[in-house]
Amino acid sequence: MRNQKLWIASCLVAPAALLIAACGDDDSSDSASAASGESGDITMNGSSTVQPFAEAAAETFNEDNPDVNISVGAVGTSGGFEKFCAGETDISDASRSIEPEEEDLCSKGGVEYQEIQVANDGIAIVTNPSLEISCLTTDQLAELWTDDKITDYGDLGDDADTGEPLPDADISLYGPGTDSGTFDYFTDTINGEEGLSREDYQPSEDDNQLVQGVAGDSSGLGYFGFSYYEQNQDSLNLVSVDAGDGCVAPSAETIQSGDYTPLSRPLFMYPKLPLEDPVSGFMQYVVDSYDSIAESALIVPMDDEEASEASSSLDKALGS
Repeated sequence: MRNQKLWIASCLVAPAALLIAACGDDDSSDSASAASGESGDITMNGSSTVQPFAEAAAETFNEDNPDVNISVGAVGTSGGFEKFCAGETDISDASRSIEPEEEDLCSKGGVEYQEIQVANDGIAIVTNPSLEISCLTTDQLAELWTDDKITDYGDLGDDADTGEPLPDADISLYGPGTDSGTFDYFTDTINGEEGLSREDYQPSEDDNQLVQGVAGDSSGLGYFGFSYYEQNQDSLNLVSVDAGDGCVAPSAETIQSGDYTPLSRPLFMYPKLPLEDPVSGFMQYVVDSYDSIAESALIVPMDDEEASEASSSLDKALGS
């Protein structure tokens, strides 16, 4: 969508009539420019993890298409699907795939869609810098987030990296609310059942609030999308995760390769079908420019195979 046009006009040697036609005046130039760009409205909502990517995509797409008004919300993946299936949005941003009950909701609402991967993410486990935890096993994380009788980090045993006892400090937890796809993914993958979680933690659908909570609490520990750690790493301590093969910290490399297991995951956009302008143009731009958008948003990009699958998914959507 960002193809640039090179106009070469030999204005100095053209006859007067051709000079006017080729070079034009200001009004005709503006009309041509407006005709070549997209226009209209695009409404997106959903995952706060996808939000930085969506905002970066909207900003750079608007550079060539200033007449497109794009709004990006972040009510959480579940909340986003509710709005989408009710016909309130054009694109639903999601940090997990759509679930059967949401498929039914969209079917009842007469909303058809196409799942398109746009990036990758790892769920980062973080603490306040004063809470010195290097690595936790997935079993320790499950115990921490399901057993409300665990009230002290020291109750979890030893640090999986250093072998030293975990800090003797009161547990203070921060995590996504129940409308979040990150909550769904984490509870399913770590706790063993989607939605299963202790309730005595500070929840928020806004990852920035979770960052602020952990950063301002000397005993704070939380989890959220990796990009929010990247943006705030000076005020947070990153905890590695041991799923049985040693401690691995999330990074662009370990997330894209899948070595950061089991907390690496794909991120999606769900455009409503049939695709029409300007949504079709925006989605084409996202798929074509996924790498630069991800870099701008501090999001982990798709690999080549994923990008090829995303392009095929978009082609399917455009042909529907």
